[in-house]
Amino acid sequence: MIKIHGSIVALITPFRDGSVDEEALRRIVKWQVENGTDCICPTGTTGECPTLTKEEHCRVMQITVETVKECGGKASVLAGAGSNNPVESVYYTNMAEKYGADAVLHNAGYYNRPNQAGLYEHFKYVHDNTNLPIIVYNVPGRTVVDIKSDTLARLAELPRIVGVKDATGDLERPWVEHNLIHRSDFAWLSGNDSTAVSFNVAGGCGCVSVTANCAPALLSKMQKLMAEGKWEEARDIQYTLMPLHKLMFKEPSPAGAKYAASLLGLCTPECRLPILPLSEETKKEIRSEMEKLHLI
Repeated sequence: MIKIHGSIVALITPFRDGSVDEEALRRIVKWQVENGTDCICPTGTTGECPTLTKEEHCRVMQITVETVKECGGKASVLAGAGSNNPVESVYYTNMAEKYGADAVLHNAGYYNRPNQAGLYEHFKYVHDNTNLPIIVYNVPGRTVVDIKSDTLARLAELPRIVGVKDATGDLERPWVEHNLIHRSDFAWLSGNDSTAVSFNVAGGCGCVSVTANCAPALLSKMQKLMAEGKWEEARDIQYTLMPLHKLMFKEPSPAGAKYAASLLGLCTPECRLPILPLSEETKKEIRSEMEKLHLI
């Protein structure tokens, strides 16, 4: 079973004139692989999955997998396949398997607000009706419901639930959950760039990063340093990246990441409603930080 780890980019979906820009998508994926990204995660929150049509969602997954394979399979693909509808989650997971993704990322709970038993049954249903490894995405800031540590431990008893992307910001979680989940193949991934180093100290093995859309080489280097136990060097990189991490979310994401990518000539900064273009002030701040980091 492939291990999802290291620097994982929460991939933007490039648009041009309202449509998915397939040429730009291929260019971005190749650039990510060339810059050392360990895993590509398309069609997640940063990929604007709520405003992709079903056909677009599947096409983005397909192009991502195809492009990674063209690059010699040097990265893995963690396809966003989540939905508050478990039937739809199964559909996207089966399509991801058809295209050749390595694993899938699943959130749940938004709008219908299930209890912990309902969350468990949602993920179990997806698990029992699909074949790919599943990373559970816990992001209560977006889904309203929090997947509690006890519930995650129950889910970890299912053989193909192989990890969690934790975007709670609660750095107690990985410490607690390591005492509940005794599996060598279970992956704890930070879902917040700002906690990436601290999360790995607590037993994490990577981060699903928004900032990696514009600084993949730095994020890759930081994760590799941590894997080698060079914590102080990794910490120093994180210090320099913190202003850019924060700017990625100064206005609703992924407007910041897309603008940053546009400065690199990768794509247009176009987002879909209800995400609006960045203010001129935030644009100036992002450009300034990228210049300080010698990204542009």
